[in-house]
Amino acid sequence: MRVFELEFPNPVLLASGVLGISSYLFKRIEKLGAGGIVTKSIGILPKKGYENPTIVELDYGMINAMGLPNPGVDHFLEEIKDVSLKIPLIVSIFGKNSEEFVKIAKKLENYCDALELNLSCPHADEYGMAIGQDEKIVYKITKDVKKSVEIPVIVKLTPNVDDIIRIARSAENGGADGITAINTLKALAIDIDMEKPILKNVYGGLSGRCIKPVALRCVYDIYKNVKIPVIGVGGISSADDAIEFIMCGASLVGIGSAARDLNVFKDISEGVENFLKEKNYALGEIIGKATKNI
Repeated sequence: MRVFELEFPNPVLLASGVLGISSYLFKRIEKLGAGGIVTKSIGILPKKGYENPTIVELDYGMINAMGLPNPGVDHFLEEIKDVSLKIPLIVSIFGKNSEEFVKIAKKLENYCDALELNLSCPHADEYGMAIGQDEKIVYKITKDVKKSVEIPVIVKLTPNVDDIIRIARSAENGGADGITAINTLKALAIDIDMEKPILKNVYGGLSGRCIKPVALRCVYDIYKNVKIPVIGVGGISSADDAIEFIMCGASLVGIGSAARDLNVFKDISEGVENFLKEKNYALGEIIGKATKNI
């Protein structure tokens, strides 16, 4: 299938945030059936991230506040410059402002197939969702990065806004080739014995199956209001989940929390394929189907 002028062997991608820094891991994920890879977010300089505890496991998902730890773009380039993949490699990037995004994008342009602009981290101070909540900033960063590179530019949106359609349109108007929806929801957890928040950073991002209905709603609304492709992310752990996102308008789906079991890529892609054969559909025929059957 062809999305963003790139060929994907199947619609199931590794989403940014859980795995995806080492070239060895990229090759392993490819062999295990992923249709594409979105790396962890890369910044201009190395970033240590927050002190522990950074993760809270819940019955219905997890909250994390990692703080965007990464080796910095120059070190990351050394890691990926010789990697050879048969599936698209999309590098997630973050920055404080448009200038940083552009600088990182230019360094990476010749070493990946597309860029995903992380404008949506709910726990990363000046790097995070505050950027993605302002439609003018989203427009400017998207426009500036798009003008600086010739590879596809995808914008990852936060659900922590009053109107995600408005933000999606800003990204589209800025020239984005696609939208990823969604990043995690801002959340916290309390230790009642210690009588304080569990996470060192206090706030974190809620992910896992519990956010799936929110993510579906966002994908549905975005698909109905923009013309560029959508990557659906949020609580996907089965083929049925993936099909729901596709029917809401996602051309591709990203696996985050469920990627702790690396067999999930093959399981979901084969499940989607079996569904299509059973129903005698091509994949393109079910993209957005649920938005029309009302």
